[in-house]
Amino acid sequence: MKTVHITRPIVIASLMALMMPIVLFTPKAYAESYVAGQFGATLPSIGGGLSNNDLTGVFRQGSTISDQSLKSSILYGAKLGHYFKSVPWFGLEAEIYNTTPHVKQQTITFFSPSGAAVGSVGTEGLNFRVFTLAPLNLSFRYHKTRLQPYIAFGPGIFIARLKDPALTSDNTQSSTALGLNAQAGLRYYVTRNFTVFMEGKFNHARFNFPETPPGSNFNLFGFNGTYNMFHASFGLSYHF
Repeated sequence: MKTVHITRPIVIASLMALMMPIVLFTPKAYAESYVAGQFGATLPSIGGGLSNNDLTGVFRQGSTISDQSLKSSILYGAKLGHYFKSVPWFGLEAEIYNTTPHVKQQTITFFSPSGAAVGSVGTEGLNFRVFTLAPLNLSFRYHKTRLQPYIAFGPGIFIARLKDPALTSDNTQSSTALGLNAQAGLRYYVTRNFTVFMEGKFNHARFNFPETPPGSNFNLFGFNGTYNMFHASFGLSYHF
């Protein structure tokens, strides 16, 4: 019996022949809409958290407080999008997602308008929730292969809530801000109707948390803070 030897070039060529239709398959140009679920993580260590915090109130104009460190959090949400037949590389997308990057236990330092430290206070941490509604992302993709890189950006409506869990009374501070929602990712067409994707998101907004109203039983200072956040997410889409 003769032994058949298969050389390495033949093996490589065979594998490439099998993979090429999968990776380089060119989808037809058609209008497509999709819905998707997304899950991931919020990573304040990359994004920055709450920074450039200015105290608000009659006697606090010009005073500031130190940056507030936030915890990592789970992210979950959904997407709805559409790509156009006449320009298959361009689409519109709306998305919503929720995350809870709670404020860590830390020491907050207060600074006078001149920049001098005037005091500090320890905090056991605060519950922090941010709900993001991005109603109109402009999405750009490379559509000629199954594996499609894309970028998207648009306005985001960020609804934030801070609450001290150590207080029994209702002490919620809320702020709604208009900001930037941007993303970059990769989408792979498993079939004509199903894709998987992974992406990184960046958020930028300026929150205004009000101070405690007069007559309250507790004292919460008001402040303006810049919210810069990075998220890593993945998900499954259904295209129709």
